[in-house]
Amino acid sequence: MLALTVILLWGVNFLAIRLGLDHIPPFFFGALRFAVIAVPVLLFIPRPAVRMRWILLYGTGFGMLQFAFLFSAMRVGMPTGLASLVLQSSAPFTVLLGALLLRERLRSVQIAGLAAAVAGMAVIGWDQFAHAALLPVLLTLAGGLSWAVGNIGARRATVESPDTNPLHLTLWITVVPVLPLFALSALWEGPTTGVRALADTFSADGWPALAGLAYIVVLGTVVGSGLWTYLMSRYPAGSVAPLSLLVPVVGFTAAWIFLDETPAPASLIGGAVVIAGAFAATAGAAKTAPRPDRAELPAHETADRATGVDIQPPKPLAPAIR
Repeated sequence: MLALTVILLWGVNFLAIRLGLDHIPPFFFGALRFAVIAVPVLLFIPRPAVRMRWILLYGTGFGMLQFAFLFSAMRVGMPTGLASLVLQSSAPFTVLLGALLLRERLRSVQIAGLAAAVAGMAVIGWDQFAHAALLPVLLTLAGGLSWAVGNIGARRATVESPDTNPLHLTLWITVVPVLPLFALSALWEGPTTGVRALADTFSADGWPALAGLAYIVVLGTVVGSGLWTYLMSRYPAGSVAPLSLLVPVVGFTAAWIFLDETPAPASLIGGAVVIAGAFAATAGAAKTAPRPDRAELPAHETADRATGVDIQPPKPLAPAIR
């Protein structure tokens, strides 16, 4: 149920992004969505007891790079429904990175299910590519790879420190993208372009952008990403990541209802294949999460009840520099 909640929130999130990008340039909009959260986080939320390297990796991949690429792609013509599809390339990217970097083992049924889900994405993408230029598609794929990199950072942080509050970790990664995205906005979009666009939203025509921003901040980031981090902390990356393949189904439906982006029959068939493949992949991973041989683990690693791998790092010299 938590996973389905994230899928619903993130699927509708693409509508909110479209509303915002219709009025505000992409880098400034990305910086703004994180800045709204980052300021109270710095003031009131204690930093999670995880190594800063994982906060930086999570925040840079999941936060800064993913949305810089995604917002740019949608700004230059990526259709809303297709963006929700192509971004889910993060799932196979995450499974691959999880196997290579975290040594998570994949069963044949999981690989087959993931392959079926990717095939379903390919069917939808093939049907929709006629409506999108190559550059927006490549930018969105780069966003999917960035999301996968962020997932690895989240996984490492929560495995090393299993008692970490997932919501606090999610909130703290919002601090990372703010200054880089504002800097990109000033250099690429102009030092005053974003400020003028934001001022224009306080009008009868611009208020939908503010509504979209509020949805992204509260439901898309705080609630959706918080639940996602919780899931990543409890289950292997290969078990959680394929669930994101269901987001395009919601994204296409929402774009169809509210933006008149009517999906073709091929897209509907592809969506059904995505659902079947994603459930097969997650079911296969949930049944395994195998315990690695202790000989394969460094001396400071031990088996964990929920994930099969619980990395216990050496104690830091001082909490202040952890």
